[in-house]
Amino acid sequence: MNFSTLILAALPTLAFVPLAPGNHVRTLTIGAQTRSYLVHIPPAHEPTRQAPVVLAFHSAVMNGPMMARYSGLSEKADQAGFVAVYPNGTGRSNLFLFWDAGGVRAQPSDDVGFVAKLLDDLATVVNVDPNRVYATGMSNGAMMCYRLASELSDRIAAIAPVAGTMATESCHPRRPVPVMHFHGTQDPLVLFSGPDERTPKDLFFKSVEASIQSWAIANGCPSTPLIAKLPDQADDGTSVSMMTYGPGKASSEVILYVIEGGGHTWPGRAPTMLLPGLGKSTKDISASDLIWDFFQRHPKRGNE
Repeated sequence: MNFSTLILAALPTLAFVPLAPGNHVRTLTIGAQTRSYLVHIPPAHEPTRQAPVVLAFHSAVMNGPMMARYSGLSEKADQAGFVAVYPNGTGRSNLFLFWDAGGVRAQPSDDVGFVAKLLDDLATVVNVDPNRVYATGMSNGAMMCYRLASELSDRIAAIAPVAGTMATESCHPRRPVPVMHFHGTQDPLVLFSGPDERTPKDLFFKSVEASIQSWAIANGCPSTPLIAKLPDQADDGTSVSMMTYGPGKASSEVILYVIEGGGHTWPGRAPTMLLPGLGKSTKDISASDLIWDFFQRHPKRGNE
């Protein structure tokens, strides 16, 4: 059955005409701003079945399509069957976009509100499973994930920040939000130990340890993790340890992957060529694979 036939068969049960497999750009008007996001529908997508959604937030000075290429999440979506969504931040051009993750003073955009409206809009063209909406992101996009987990926890089931920490002083989720975090010990931009004298004065973010402890407490997890050293399979100058805090309330957990010798990269993928000097990217793990496995374990329960 081809997609057109499938749509016709589904029309009596769906209140909208769903997006076909492939890439689609959607735009929203929020106040005086026009915002956009990229949607990737996998080839085997069935419009009549509720689909999980993974929101993937780009780093600063990137955009949604660049995040898709950098992370490889669209390829993972094709394998696993989830809908991948790449929101665009705001900035002076289409390339130099940022997120209001809480850590930069005088950031003008309400990006939490944008994501809420994005999810509303997405539900008009995709049969979204409201209990399986997840968020991941890189750097500034990872910081945005933490803010969403705190302020939009009624809609975000779990988060997986990569190379970015909390950029707010505290977190106050309405429900436990499982967290999986990846961070290199030699990250030159979002330092593992937090800001130092090299960090711009108007930029705030927490250390990795402070971020993880904040969410372990919020989720009711034990403060001491179980630590496992993963096999060092690649001769790439890195090694990986996994620190697991949990179980917490509502079967939540907080997992930290520490990449010893790792830089400001997406584990399992080559470093971006846009900014040289970001450090080593480990080949011992695939962030995209681990993130999806983690998300599958943590849907939002219907009563949460």
